[in-house]
Amino acid sequence: MSIHLSEQEIIRREKLAELNKLGIDAYPAPLYPVTHFSTAVKAGFNEETKEQYADVCIAGRIMSIRDMGKACFAVLQDSHGRLQIYVKRDDIAPGEDKTLYDVVFKKLLDIGDIIGVKGYVFTTKTGETSLHVKELTVLTKSLKPLPVVKEAEGQTFDAVTDMEFKYRQRYADLIINPQVKEVFVKRTIMINTIRDYLNEHGALEVDTPVLQTIPGGAAARPFTTHHNALDVPMYMRIANELYLKRLIVGGFDWVYEFSRNFRNEGMDRTHNPEFTILEWYTAYKDYFWMMNITENLLERIAIALHGTTDVTVGDKTISFKTPFKRISIFDAIKENTGIDVSEMNEEQLRGTCKQLKIAVDNTMGKAKLIDEIFGAASEPKHIQPTFIIDYPVEMSPLTKKHRSKPGLVERFELMINGKEVANAYSELNDPLDQRERFEDQVKLKERGDDEAMFIDYDFLRALEYGMPPTSGIGIGIDRLCMLMTNQPSIQDVLLFPMMRPERVEE
Repeated sequence: MSIHLSEQEIIRREKLAELNKLGIDAYPAPLYPVTHFSTAVKAGFNEETKEQYADVCIAGRIMSIRDMGKACFAVLQDSHGRLQIYVKRDDIAPGEDKTLYDVVFKKLLDIGDIIGVKGYVFTTKTGETSLHVKELTVLTKSLKPLPVVKEAEGQTFDAVTDMEFKYRQRYADLIINPQVKEVFVKRTIMINTIRDYLNEHGALEVDTPVLQTIPGGAAARPFTTHHNALDVPMYMRIANELYLKRLIVGGFDWVYEFSRNFRNEGMDRTHNPEFTILEWYTAYKDYFWMMNITENLLERIAIALHGTTDVTVGDKTISFKTPFKRISIFDAIKENTGIDVSEMNEEQLRGTCKQLKIAVDNTMGKAKLIDEIFGAASEPKHIQPTFIIDYPVEMSPLTKKHRSKPGLVERFELMINGKEVANAYSELNDPLDQRERFEDQVKLKERGDDEAMFIDYDFLRALEYGMPPTSGIGIGIDRLCMLMTNQPSIQDVLLFPMMRPERVEE
């Protein structure tokens, strides 16, 4: 990050100094009596309602100025949109002293500065709803120029197209491309829709620890830190599953949490080291019930955001109309490769990976090999919402064994547009079985698998008190938001995605 000032930045600082000399505070106290917002003014003003808009006060950022001598048109952008304002010299400076117009407005203010204006709404000769300014107040002097914005033939062309700039300086991206804000508004609507749905069905929202002594609930590489007061190593949460299950043991029937998780792994278009997962656990339910409620929830989200169950994602139309397709993981692999891997041992699976030209290494056990085959050969093919069900026991150390299919567990993953969006189980509640599976994970860790799970002895103790039959799910909020807002990258649905630190230049 450069500490050198550009010519424009130097000029703006000089203008700030001039404002101070004139006794104008460019950063006044924050209270300003805003009465209206741009879009509401444009939507509500007409000949019949103009008396209601005779005394309007708005505040926003100057986005353009058109100088006409003793009057100017400018465009002001507030949090809702943009509104044209008309600034006349004798109106904002009615006396002999014309400094406010001649010096402050025309010479010392720039695009990007934030001002407050009061006046009345009118319609210009070209039919544009505008605000005739009677009072003008400087609220914030911008010391850094905005990227240049050009508009032609109804289209906007701007400098905020570089991804590095967009993600690192999201604040500038939001100013120049206000339509970006709509993605994050929809994200909030999506989360509120989920919360309302779960609350209506009797679920209880809870909070669980982010700092943990054992990173449990998922197979992932954790971030590590140190607790100075206790003098013990700590881990950032990779999942909240084991804590939510403890609450089911304690007597809650249905708990959920929007969990901020951290995994010290790669970054790409669908992965960010810090991400949001929704997890919920419900006593006395199984994975069949969970599939039903999950597809109903996603259908409701699509309708809340788009008014229809059909959602455009890139060049595809994805239907969230229930019910969703259901297919076993072995059948899904066979459907897309023609190979039946259901009875293969580890050596045979390695041979299949070689045949399919899938790179593997010696640290991978049977579970990882099946996962690699599915991920490479089958997962990308599932565009419409599809429940992949009935996984091998080796792939699911926290899942209840299948009630009728030996060697399998009652688990599903929801695939949409070729990516996993949700993962759910009929939860394992046999403490002796759970202990054995944790021990199998330790063996994988000893082979070099740094994503294998730790043994959580306190969780085992909780299970020994007895956890009722339970179904649980994790839904990737960021990936779901990508789908529901038609965004190609996870960085586009995170306000501040992870970036490399900027290099400071002397």
